[in-house]
Amino acid sequence: MARRPIIAGNWKMNNTIADGVKLVKELAPLVKDNKTVDIVVCPTATALAGVGEAIKGTNIALGAQNVHWEKSGAYTGEISTDMLKEVGATYCVLGHSERRDYFGETDEGVNKRARAAFAAGITPIICCGESLQIREAGNYINHVVSQVNAALDGFTAAEVAKLVIAYEPIWAIGTGKTATFEQAEEVCKAIREAVEKKFDKNAAEAIRIQYGGSVKPATIKDLMAQPNVDGALVGGAALNAKDFSEIVNF
Repeated sequence: MARRPIIAGNWKMNNTIADGVKLVKELAPLVKDNKTVDIVVCPTATALAGVGEAIKGTNIALGAQNVHWEKSGAYTGEISTDMLKEVGATYCVLGHSERRDYFGETDEGVNKRARAAFAAGITPIICCGESLQIREAGNYINHVVSQVNAALDGFTAAEVAKLVIAYEPIWAIGTGKTATFEQAEEVCKAIREAVEKKFDKNAAEAIRIQYGGSVKPATIKDLMAQPNVDGALVGGAALNAKDFSEIVNF
């Protein structure tokens, strides 16, 4: 089956509201004719509402960078699914390596967040990936597959078919190092096989798998030519409207 590509820009802790609105206003005309790719921007929490307003009527969707699993309560600094829905977010990045490394997020927490987001009608973009140490030790496939299996616990096959997984080798994020196209394909294929083993062939064929890690306009075409790569989670290049549009319009 043909899977619709999804390109998402993770702005991380960059862009004020004004910066974010300016960026999407520059981006919108550059991608307006693209009818074949799902385009997502993921601003900081403070910029979600402003950017959400600015992209109304465009073909750009709004994503958040995190969400809590509870509907409300004493969770200082967290954001609920209702809060995201109120500003128009339809996607949410979860389990990014920076969340795991700097803020102690666990596979179990990622699973709880993913299930809460999905139940609220927000599509999770679930991140997985290995460190350089794990890559060099040679057990990176097992590591990534175990992250994916844990993140997908409690979902049905039909639900999994609607999710997005982003494979991001940690050693390639913001380092300028990019996994080779073969390395990206190898792990994305292993993820798809793991989904088939845990659920079924339909879920495996439908789930969209992105690659992330120093994605640039120069590399996107070859990356998207890989049979198991269905899109990209873009960091640095997503902060520049021209670069991001070239990636979207690959």
